[in-house]
Amino acid sequence: MRLPRSLQSRLALSVGLVLAVLWLLAATITAVILRGEMDEVFDSALRETAERILPLAVSDIVGREDPGLTQRLAPIRAHDEYFTYIVRDAEGRILLQSHAADPAIFPPWDGPGFRRTPQHRLYSDAVLQGTIRITVAEPLAHRTAVAREIQLGLGLPLLFVLPGALAAIVWAVRFSLAPLRRFRTRLDSRGVRDLSRVPADDLPTEIAPLAETLNSLLTRLRDAFEAERSFAANAAHELRTPLAGAIAQAQRLRAETRDPATEARAAEIEATLKRLTRLSERLMQLARAEGGRLRLDQRADLRAVARVMADDIARTLPARRIVLSLPYAPVMSDLDPDAFGILLRNLVENALRHGAQETSVDVTLSSNGTLIVANDGPLLPPEALDRLATRFERANAGADGSGLGLAIVAAIAERIGTELVLKSPRPGATTGFEASLTLPTDAAAPAAR
Repeated sequence: MRLPRSLQSRLALSVGLVLAVLWLLAATITAVILRGEMDEVFDSALRETAERILPLAVSDIVGREDPGLTQRLAPIRAHDEYFTYIVRDAEGRILLQSHAADPAIFPPWDGPGFRRTPQHRLYSDAVLQGTIRITVAEPLAHRTAVAREIQLGLGLPLLFVLPGALAAIVWAVRFSLAPLRRFRTRLDSRGVRDLSRVPADDLPTEIAPLAETLNSLLTRLRDAFEAERSFAANAAHELRTPLAGAIAQAQRLRAETRDPATEARAAEIEATLKRLTRLSERLMQLARAEGGRLRLDQRADLRAVARVMADDIARTLPARRIVLSLPYAPVMSDLDPDAFGILLRNLVENALRHGAQETSVDVTLSSNGTLIVANDGPLLPPEALDRLATRFERANAGADGSGLGLAIVAAIAERIGTELVLKSPRPGATTGFEASLTLPTDAAAPAAR
């Protein structure tokens, strides 16, 4: 038999089984001891009955006119007679017997003392030099019935006490394991990126070392992730100044040279440095998405951030290249406006870079916090969609870009408890691409709950 995997069920089952076995063992031993004591009591009663009746029988028999007459005592009232007896003389003639005595159950005289037949327990005694003899019989069924009643008296409570004891055991085990369940709940409620220590002050001493080991592991993981994010952020930050200087030198070289080959080489260097600058900016954004605090204590209207970002991106683009759709009512959210700006900028720039250049990019923010960025373009196969949110993955290997835009958006979505959904073709069309996610807003909170 396989034990249940639940520690609570295992403890309750094992303790309940041990309790039941111990109870049955104790009841059995008690019944055996009581049976022995009961036999001694019944034997004593059997002997005392013979010793009390024998003197009375002698007085009655000696005073008779006809000594060989058999006399049967009549009952005073109806009752159960457990002890029956007969009084005989030396020749075996019955001189006196109880009203319910059956002479057939009494064996021939073979001396005083206890005897046992298959159905009866007997005691015999004699007086007047063995001329008057008494034998008292008790049915063994009487003793068996009494023993059965005692066993039932010991065993029947098991049917009522054991379920109550099992319920008490289950309650006690559940109460004792409550700190462990609270610890598990606190651990389950953690976000994916939350590696802070889990409070474990109320855990039992047997479980506390395990919780301490887990907290130590979380601390080491957090330190490792922090070191990785700090390195990426610091490296990207430190690269900004020398990259800007190198770009300026390349632009100056282009302006001063008259050699077409040198100017082309300087333009290529400038373009490469600009790509490296964008990559460093994306790395800083990725470090911010994975390590920073993305949800604040106060709420702000996301429509204002969306307008600013759309206007900033559209400043160098043709008219109507970005079509922004916003609801009339405010979209209040505790999402960090900077994080929302990073998220929106990456989605729009990804659509501009990889979508059709002659069509617009549609940016829609609904009242329930759903952000949708859609564009026209070539159809992407499902296996390509599955890889797009991976770092340094691009749908078109020949397109310009770092391959980090959608990875940054996916990291922010994971941190705020939502999911980036990618579709191709866009809904209602046969081509194009759509990215959507639901932001934490006051309107979305009741539905999420």
